[in-house]
Amino acid sequence: MKSRYSIFSLLRNALSYHENWPEAWRSPEPKPSYDVVIIGGGGHGLATAYYLAKEHGITNVAVIERGWLGGGNTGRNTTIVRSNYLWDESAHLYEHSLKLWEGLTRELNYNVMFSQRGVMNLAHSQHDLRELGRRIAANRLNGVDSEFLTPRQVKQFCPIIDLREGGRYPVLGASLQRRGGTARHDAIAWGYARAADALGVDIIQECPVEGFRIEKGRVRAVETAKGTIEAGKVALAVAGHSSVLAELAGFRLPIVCHPLQALVSEPVKPVIDCVVMSNAVHAYISQSDKGDLVIGAGVDRYIGYSQSGGLPVTEETLAAICELFPLFRRMRMMRCWGGTVDTCPDASPIVSKTPVEGMYINGGWGTGGFKSTPGSGWVYAHTIAHDEPHPLNAAFKLDRFTTGYLIDEHGAAAVAH
Repeated sequence: MKSRYSIFSLLRNALSYHENWPEAWRSPEPKPSYDVVIIGGGGHGLATAYYLAKEHGITNVAVIERGWLGGGNTGRNTTIVRSNYLWDESAHLYEHSLKLWEGLTRELNYNVMFSQRGVMNLAHSQHDLRELGRRIAANRLNGVDSEFLTPRQVKQFCPIIDLREGGRYPVLGASLQRRGGTARHDAIAWGYARAADALGVDIIQECPVEGFRIEKGRVRAVETAKGTIEAGKVALAVAGHSSVLAELAGFRLPIVCHPLQALVSEPVKPVIDCVVMSNAVHAYISQSDKGDLVIGAGVDRYIGYSQSGGLPVTEETLAAICELFPLFRRMRMMRCWGGTVDTCPDASPIVSKTPVEGMYINGGWGTGGFKSTPGSGWVYAHTIAHDEPHPLNAAFKLDRFTTGYLIDEHGAAAVAH
């Protein structure tokens, strides 16, 4: 009887077109002023607002978004979460984020669908093996779980992979982070939005930024399509459009943007229960809870903000996937898309104060933005609240590009995220 009631309840809600559903968060008009205005209603901006309120007691906060929540890069990625980065600074920051992921559903009282199914990075050459060995050792020194798999162990962990000799991409081994996995991209935005709203944060959608009012080197207000909003502090969290807003504020960022390609297949029964990545061939794959294969590709070579898929990149990626997983050769692809990858010269992010007093920047995450969401918001909130970086993001200051203290994560980041 109980299950029958649940089925009828599900059908009734499915046919209701969401009528009379309570709002998960308010949609207020902007107030004349706020202590902090966060620009960007994706995962990073919403997480920052939540931790400002929860950890630092700053609740007079507005998150303004030009479109809808999670409509940017948060909703246009392949949802992989891991922390096995090479350099100490990166490993510490991403590991802190992973630990937050592990308790996030309970903390937000919202199921972010975090699945620690394991992330495996393949080695196809002796060079790949040496690089994996170096990264595994570095991870272990930093307390990050990482282990080496022989080809036989790779086959045991992912039975559908093709390890026949003479293949185009021979698998000589792999690294494995068992605590890595995937999460639901929409859920992270909705969970943080609901939690931040409950703490008093105003979330304002359909509110494009048109400029800033800066007086004597300090930001005083944000000019928006909904009027002028005065602000004690302004925090940028707009991923690929960071350089655009920085230019409006009168300074430049060392960030370039490329479209990163991804696609999904038709849904099938569960067939792969882990994440398989290959930096060498720029292809990675997992399976969503709906059954579709989520496939990540490389970046288009041109610089731009396009959010459409590029066929040459897609074809190259699918060729690699079919070599590694021949059983997918007859699968139909349902759709493809592009996300804007904002990349710094050293493939590491910027979480920092800016040359404009009272203005802060969180951007340049490249392909690491989604996995870093909780940790990014946590350290960014600390930086804004105290006007000084937390030790976890102290190395990711903007001035490292003039001092030369770079954090070169090209090897561990690549584009296979």
